[in-house]
Formats: sequence, C-alpha cells, structure tokens
Amino acid sequence: MSPARRDALAALVLASVSVAASAGGAPSVPPARSARPRALPDRAAPRPRPPVTPTAEPTAMAFRARRQALRRTLDRYAAAHPQPFTAAVREPDTGFSFTYNAALRPVTASVVKVEIVIAAMLRAQRRHRTLTATERALAGRAVRHSDNVAATELWHGIGGTSGLAAAGRVLGLRHTVPGPDDYWGSTVTGAADQIRVLTALTSADGPLTSEHRHLLLDLMARVAPEQAWGISAAAGDGDEVALKNGWLPRKPDGGLWTVNSIGRLRRDGRDRLVAVLTTRHTSMAAGIAMAEHVAATVARHPAR
Repeated sequence: MSPARRDALAALVLASVSVAASAGGAPSVPPARSARPRALPDRAAPRPRPPVTPTAEPTAMAFRARRQALRRTLDRYAAAHPQPFTAAVREPDTGFSFTYNAALRPVTASVVKVEIVIAAMLRAQRRHRTLTATERALAGRAVRHSDNVAATELWHGIGGTSGLAAAGRVLGLRHTVPGPDDYWGSTVTGAADQIRVLTALTSADGPLTSEHRHLLLDLMARVAPEQAWGISAAAGDGDEVALKNGWLPRKPDGGLWTVNSIGRLRRDGRDRLVAVLTTRHTSMAAGIAMAEHVAATVARHPAR
C-alpha cells in the first residue's frame, strides 16, 4: 500500500471513532463556567424603622371610656332627680378630669369662703408677708365653723367684690362672678372653676406659698364635725379629707336650698379634687344626700 493510501485510510478510521463516541458513548462535557457569582438585581436599601415609643393612646381611650360611663351613670341619676346639679373631678397625678353639666352656674353659698381666704393670702403675699394673727383667726372661723361674720370681715379686707374678682383672675377662674356688696354667698360659679380653686390650693406651681397652702388645707381638714359631710362620702379607708361645704335657702328660688361641697381626697400622696354644686332642694338634708351621692359617684368611678 502506497504511503498516500495509508494516510487516507488512517484519517478515515479516526473520523469514524470520533463520530461513534459522540453518538452513543460518554456525555459531552459542557464548557467550564465562570466562578464569579451573578449580580442580584438592584434593590433599594431597607429604610430603618423608627424606634417604638410608648403612646398616650391607651390612656386617652381609658379616660374617654371612663368619662362616657360617668356621664351615663349621672344621666340616669339626673333623670330620677329633678334638682339641677353640676360636678367635676380632677386627678392631678393621672391627668384625668371630668365635668358634668358644665353650663350650670349655681351660687357658691359658703364654699366661696375658701376663695375669700385665698384672696386674703394673695393680698398678704403682695405685701411680702403671711397672714396676720388676726387674719388667721378669721380664716379659721370662716372655714372650720363657716362663720359668716368672720368671712364678711375678710371680705372687706380684700376689697369686697373687686378683691375677689382680682383673686379669681390670678386663679384662672372663667365663670365665677363675685356677689354684689356684702352678698359674697351669692357669688356665681361653676364646678370646673371650683376645681381650679382647689388646684391652686394644692399645687406647688400655684400662686400660694407653701405655708399658706398648708394653712388653708389644715383648716379644711378640721372642719367642725357637724359640717364634715359632702365629698367625705367619697372617702375610702385611709383617705385624708379636706373640704368646705356651703348651704343656703335662696329667696330667688322661693326658699329652696342650694347645697355645695368642694375639697380634696388624698391617699398615698395622690390627690382627687372634687366639686359638687346642687340647687333647688326642699330641704338641706335632701341637698346633702344629693351632694354626697354625686361626690361618691365621680370620685369612685371606677373604684381604685
């Protein structure tokens, strides 16, 4: 066999082997892939979430529910008792406050004696002094025993109607109108304003010095036993009570009674300020019964 023929035959055999391997033998090896990972599609970086902070919403909802329940309870009571009344409560430590029948403006009767004494204290403070011994004695008689003569003497000392009005502006009162001449018991007020009086009396941020605050609260805590009714009906075991009541049969109302009670209930350093003003009762006893029922309702609802 010639060399040229041998070379041609060898080429033919090699081609046949290659075809056989490709058709039925070992699988072909895929080309090597790059080791570099594929890039992920672009995504915006996640925004940092703001830190979770406590919210006042649960407290606000609880207060709203409490006010609604109070209003329903007092509405039912008012439907069964035609004598008008208004009431307010404030808890400085929790921030809860509530006023019922806020538009009613009864006369103060003797609860105004608290404001008269405060006016005397503010007058003394403007003169850079405390109450004199005489003023203290008058305040004690006016508050502890509801002595009208002592209250009238203090009334004259503060300048009467104008002096009480000036004190009212300092206290932030909005709906209180002092009585004319010497008729301080005919001062018109609202329950929310009486809470403002009590707030000024109990708050270190108020206009009174610590000495004057403690002096007046002590007098209110030691009222004569026969005058210790009213918001004291809302007191629980261990509560400290400081109050002032007022009662007056009014000629403009045909001799019907106005009966009011304001004050502070204190337990474990926490205050509840309560004001109840009621009108047009056939007797003082009936007025006291209403004042005590309403005071217990607003101060104890819900029970603490």
